[in-house]
Amino acid sequence: MRILIFSSYHDAWNSVRPEAEMFIEIAKLGHDVTVMTQGDSEYLPRFKENGIKVIDCYPSKKICCKAIQTLRSELAEFHYDIVYAMNSRTIPNAAFACIGFKHTKLVTYRGTVGGLYRHDPTAYLTHLHPRVNGVVCVAEAVANDVKSRVWKNKQNVVTIYKGHDIAWYQAQPATLSSLGLPDDAFCVICIANARLSKGVHILLDSAKQLADLGNLHLLLVGRDMQTEQNLLLAKHSGMQERIHFLGYRKDVPELLAASAVQIQPSISGEGLPKTIIEAMAMGIPSVATTTGGGKELLVDGESGFIVPVQDSTAIAEKIRLLYQSPELRQLMGQRAQQRMINDFSCQESAKQHLDFFQRLLGSVDLSS
Repeated sequence: MRILIFSSYHDAWNSVRPEAEMFIEIAKLGHDVTVMTQGDSEYLPRFKENGIKVIDCYPSKKICCKAIQTLRSELAEFHYDIVYAMNSRTIPNAAFACIGFKHTKLVTYRGTVGGLYRHDPTAYLTHLHPRVNGVVCVAEAVANDVKSRVWKNKQNVVTIYKGHDIAWYQAQPATLSSLGLPDDAFCVICIANARLSKGVHILLDSAKQLADLGNLHLLLVGRDMQTEQNLLLAKHSGMQERIHFLGYRKDVPELLAASAVQIQPSISGEGLPKTIIEAMAMGIPSVATTTGGGKELLVDGESGFIVPVQDSTAIAEKIRLLYQSPELRQLMGQRAQQRMINDFSCQESAKQHLDFFQRLLGSVDLSS
């Protein structure tokens, strides 16, 4: 197959690596892969050394005439079986560029639940655009949401998990003394930006039920955590001096590696939470809510715990259980890491993408 990827690789290396390495795996399997992206992306040398053609082009806006023309010229010169547009800026441009190229299937990527509505005209520039042939979703929760919005071909909305290699996520644990913590601190970490949907306030509300655990420390990592509500909850938790607002950090992997438990208390809007993936790869058990794809990553009671949304008592109970049982923590961490190896590899992600692309190419769709 000849496949063109239209995406951005400007984010941090760790953020783009699962996606990029999956396309490299597809190229290694003998397929002709082209990537259209920013010419100064750090990942370009890695693409090129694996035989992937790179086109320096990225849209400056949602409808970018230059990007559309560049893509149309490429499609006219070479027969592409698949164009795969990965974000809200590349999808509209790819959709318009693909008009008239009936033998090219346009696939889009969706990574979050919510925000896609039939009554919203802008939705018809992305996944509801009539030129779109298929949608790959990061989790079943996302796929179910998209299926409820698209008008036809719901069978072409599929879930394919991004692939990972646990070696990517290994890090030396941060020295607790460097954070002003005692050496015997039991660290519970939450990594998020403090949008209300992330549920940090629910986690802080659970702290008052854990205050009796004298060496338990809560690490809150991410921008804008110190909201008035969060500070007030910390103040009345009974363990204010053991709640640490660390803000934005560049050493997140090291902080996670130094922690005993990872918490994802989101109440809405999650796709497939990266923090759970990183914790699983490190062998650290997670407590996550039922929203989004967290429940697809963890096997409840085996490789982590799944709790209801907005249930601070349930979060506190699971943290206490993990605190009291080092053997359970170790076993859950081992199972989580093994699940990452078995079910979320780059090789498996590449295979599932190729199977889906082949299925689309074998189908008849007159909307192109």
